[in-house]
Amino acid sequence: MNLPSSSAPARRVSARIAAIAESATLAVDAKAKELKAAGRPVIGFGAGEPDFPTPQYIVDAAVAACAEPAMHHYTPAAGLPVLRQAIADKTLRDSGYQVAANQVLVTNGGKQAVYEAFASIVDPGDEVLLPAPYWTTYPECIRLAGGVPVEVFAGADQDYLVTVEQLEAVRTERTKALLFCSPSNPTGAVYGPDQTEAIGRWALEHGIWVVTDEIYEHLVYDDAVATPMVRAVPELADTTIVLNGVAKTYAMTGWRVGWMIGPVDVIKAAANLQSHLSSNVANVSQRAALAAVSGDLSAAAEMRTAFDRRRRTMVEMLSAIDGVVCPTPKGAFYAYPSVEGVLGRTIRGRTPTTSVELAALILEEVEVAVVPGEAFGPSGYLRLSYALGDDDLVEGVGRIQRLLAEAR
Repeated sequence: MNLPSSSAPARRVSARIAAIAESATLAVDAKAKELKAAGRPVIGFGAGEPDFPTPQYIVDAAVAACAEPAMHHYTPAAGLPVLRQAIADKTLRDSGYQVAANQVLVTNGGKQAVYEAFASIVDPGDEVLLPAPYWTTYPECIRLAGGVPVEVFAGADQDYLVTVEQLEAVRTERTKALLFCSPSNPTGAVYGPDQTEAIGRWALEHGIWVVTDEIYEHLVYDDAVATPMVRAVPELADTTIVLNGVAKTYAMTGWRVGWMIGPVDVIKAAANLQSHLSSNVANVSQRAALAAVSGDLSAAAEMRTAFDRRRRTMVEMLSAIDGVVCPTPKGAFYAYPSVEGVLGRTIRGRTPTTSVELAALILEEVEVAVVPGEAFGPSGYLRLSYALGDDDLVEGVGRIQRLLAEAR
């Protein structure tokens, strides 16, 4: 039997999946590691993960869990009950408000929490306000859920902090949710308590959901205070989803344990999705996370001290470059300098006009990997993580200094 012919070839990959942009941060990190493996002296500022080992008491808890037969089998898709309760207890301790264990869903890392949050509340065509610069995964998760990301940009002149007035200017009848991230990836910006409350009350007034990413909550510096959205505006509890995890606070990026906290009906729906998507998070990782959130924050304090020292060094060195403006980050472990003053100038016979081109030039000429601003919003910026050793940091930024000093 002859099958009907078609003038167009059949699509092999769905349009929905084909439209997903590659994670630029992971791509830069992979490229740096590939070059290092080839023997090149590459210094990578791309990875968003602490360079410290997971604290030993957490590792010990995981080792003990490996020997327990109960940990070798399926457990509830929403997470081990004891871990869900521990996360609820940790929320009261660290964020200052109370949630029940059934308001917590344990996920395979923070990214799964981001996706499931938007998948649970966004319908096709709903608009989600997305302050920019933003973490590269946010818009992709919004689109996968059928939503429309609406970027709201705040540049270096605003310390990368959007205002209520900017949000109101783009609000429409289709606005369903706001993504709020403080401390911020990629900029390190931290909204003050009054700013957080003002944005929260604006969202409450207009019936807008808030998806708030608080994974960098314990990495703040100077006089900055990371204010949980629900503590700032308690009335938002029924229309807020909190995203968090153990990755950044406890140097546990590879353990893949995150969570989302929200209203019971939303968490129940997200848990149902997860039961089909991935089932339970690896039990050994959950037991490690249990030890982490149940313990004190001394290990996090030690890491914060090191990050603070590196932050000051990086900002001082970047700010010394002609054409570079680097606001001082108040949280996380990233600097986000504006390089607009460098673009359009000639460096070693090349004239980069975008931050993608500038990042490529830096990698090729001085073997330093940075992430271009296009991964997080508009061109004209670079993201550099200071979650790497002090000596590598000084050497890497020093190479950039010397290269950009040649700009004419």
